[in-house]
Amino acid sequence: MLKTHTCGELRVEHVGQQVTLAGWVHRWREHGGLIFWDLRDRWGITQVTINQETAPEVHALARDVRVEWVVQVTGTVVRRPPGMENPDLDTGEIELEASALRILNRAKTPPFYINKNEHVDEAVRMRYRYLDLRRPAMQRNLILRHNVIRFIRNYLSDRGFIEIETPILFKTTPEGARDYLVPSRLHPGKFYALPQSPQQLKQLLMVAGFERYFQIARCFRDEDQRGDRQPEFTQLDLEMSFVEREDVLDLIEGMFTALVEQVTDRELVTKPFPRLSYAEAMRRYGTDKPDLRYGMEIADLSDLVADCGFRVFSEMVKAGNPVRAICVPGCASYSRKQLDELEAIAKEAGAKGLAWMAVEASEAGPVRSPIAKFFSAEQLGAILERTGARPGDLLLFAADSEPVVCEVLDTLRREMAHRLGLDDPKKVAFCWIIDFPLFTWNEDEQRWDPSHHLFTAPMWEDVPLLDTDPGKARGQQYDLACNGYEVAGGSIRIHDRAIQEKIFGLIGLDVEMAKERFGHMLEAFEYGTPPHGGIAPGIDRLVMILAGQPNIREVIAFPKTQQAADLMAGAPSEAEPSQLEELHIRVVLPED
Repeated sequence: MLKTHTCGELRVEHVGQQVTLAGWVHRWREHGGLIFWDLRDRWGITQVTINQETAPEVHALARDVRVEWVVQVTGTVVRRPPGMENPDLDTGEIELEASALRILNRAKTPPFYINKNEHVDEAVRMRYRYLDLRRPAMQRNLILRHNVIRFIRNYLSDRGFIEIETPILFKTTPEGARDYLVPSRLHPGKFYALPQSPQQLKQLLMVAGFERYFQIARCFRDEDQRGDRQPEFTQLDLEMSFVEREDVLDLIEGMFTALVEQVTDRELVTKPFPRLSYAEAMRRYGTDKPDLRYGMEIADLSDLVADCGFRVFSEMVKAGNPVRAICVPGCASYSRKQLDELEAIAKEAGAKGLAWMAVEASEAGPVRSPIAKFFSAEQLGAILERTGARPGDLLLFAADSEPVVCEVLDTLRREMAHRLGLDDPKKVAFCWIIDFPLFTWNEDEQRWDPSHHLFTAPMWEDVPLLDTDPGKARGQQYDLACNGYEVAGGSIRIHDRAIQEKIFGLIGLDVEMAKERFGHMLEAFEYGTPPHGGIAPGIDRLVMILAGQPNIREVIAFPKTQQAADLMAGAPSEAEPSQLEELHIRVVLPED
């Protein structure tokens, strides 16, 4: 080894020892005959002093060294002078007095500071990702990711699970997003697909009798990008045989509780995890992935405003639409400009406008609002009581169709929580969402779509509804939400061929098409398939939340941009004509 210790290892007990360190020069400064370096490696930083009087040759060589040069330094560990300790460093009580120096590699001036925590354009960071990853914050993120995955592997292995890898090259099947296709050289005109998830394969592993399987699985989806999506991502894929819903939920809740408490410095504020039905989550929070770090629950006011003088509200209720509101604490003093900003946010979410009431309890009345005159004192009192509003609070209303009201108030709730600092990244709030509808109606195609995926079992008591009223059937699926994100989704699966074929028919797959796409599964179900279920937590999103980062690109070593491009390597790129010819492919570019 070119080092005897790491740059984060030395302490007072090492004083007097001769050691050798190697790493990158993090900072460089010179005071008279003394040169000071902060020497960095993955484990930390150690201050190195180079004295012109005691080591003149080393000092002369060190004067040419600049930041990010890679060096090896040998010297003696000494205590820092009294008052010169650095409490921000684990090694802050000591320093290394250099007696020998070897330059291992020089470095050009980086395109951005690695030793400063300042904003750098993301395109530049992606272009020089190998330099971006040197920054301490990025190294902390990836070390956290490693620790999370290591904990998961150990936790599941200790509970009888075995890790099994499944193919990356598989068959294209509809799973909600576009597949990435891979042409076959040996089978001209045919394609593999990269897996959107190992869904079918993990169910077949249950047929195979492994009973408890997991995998840290790479998955691929060709879909529009956003902050919590990437074209290739990592999930914990997990399946269990002879289980019911509660068994899966209990396993994951125990694992994530222990993970947060043992691996991170985050505060788990929901213990045990609350369980909300899909309908309850939508009613109280406007979303099936609510953030429970704060309140501001949605209040339904439809019955209270059905006969009010404000026609926007009364006519909405008459048409069967809801009128709901959230109470924002301490924002009654919002200016006209601030209220206009909120209205613009509401309109982006689908609202036609934004009604509001500032609760003041002044001589002029209990509220200040352009619409206050349309309500009686009794009606205003009832609204304040139901919303829990107090003087100083601000009420924000939405009146429209159910989906629009949910979208608008969910958006405003998140916005106001962020403005008020209620979405503390140090806090982690999990909750389970259960009792989803099994299907949603596709008006364009005039057929049912699975709300989860086509292998999700209905609640067993709802199986008769598949023949009479599929829209009322509930699925045995469950989502895990955390801090406003969906971090896991799973279900108890169908293990009966007759029920699976009935689901295929409801979603518009005829017998022949189902056999062509899923014949291997239907046949497997005839050979003694155990009841089984599973879940797939997203590793990237989970680590993003635990690291307090704004998007998953901050916790992935080499991510793609929002345009699904790799700026560092220049991918995607054109293929050589000889490659295309070998694969029997011709590229047809769009005319524009």
